[in-house]
Order: sequence, then structure tokens, then C-alpha cells
Amino acid sequence: DKYKTWMPKFLMAKEDKDQRKSSDNVERNIFKVKKSNAEKSKKMEKEEKFFRETFMYDKEINVINTATAARSVSSKRRVDLPVTAGEQLDIIDVTEGNAVICRNSEGRYGYVLVEHLNFR
Repeated sequence: DKYKTWMPKFLMAKEDKDQRKSSDNVERNIFKVKKSNAEKSKKMEKEEKFFRETFMYDKEINVINTATAARSVSSKRRVDLPVTAGEQLDIIDVTEGNAVICRNSEGRYGYVLVEHLNFR
């Protein structure tokens, strides 16, 4: 520190300038993230409530497996989950037919046909 060379501020590296920023900016960014997480969790709770009412699902929601959508499929009914190719889905429950109950990354639930999924 004693022999540190002097450099004008305009020649300083960008990382050094970022270190000089006050901690207030950092705290503000943290609060923004928490706010969006709170909104996202509220939306997910709403989707879960809708799922339980629509599907009359009273069991605990556990992820059985994960799968990736092989192709994009639009939903024909409200209980079907629209998926896009490459989207990762959590398998929640298996039905008697060729469909499974899935949850996407946004927290929406619905039926997806097994033929549209790739299991790992």
C-alpha cells in the first residue's frame, strides 16, 4: 500500500471504479430481487390453488421426475398445459391414461401427453 503507484481516475480499470460505489446501490438491487421473488411466489401460490380446485388434487405436491418437452404443443382445454420445445417440466403425478400432470417453470400445472416428453 505504501508504494502504490498513483493513477488518474480516468485511467483506472472499470472493476476499480465499481468497487468505489456505495453500499446503498447494492442494497437497492437486493430489494428489487426480493420484490420480484415475492411477486413470483404469490403467482405460483395462485396457480397452485387453481390447480388444486380444478383437478380436485388433495395430495401433497411432490416432483416425481423431470422431463423435457420434445415439441411445442398448444393447449386445447384449460386443464392442458401448453409447452414449448425444450422446456423443462416437473412431473407431479401419473394418470391412468397416457397423460401426466406437469408443472412448468412459471408454476402452471396441467396435463401433458407422455408422447410429447423426453425423460432423462
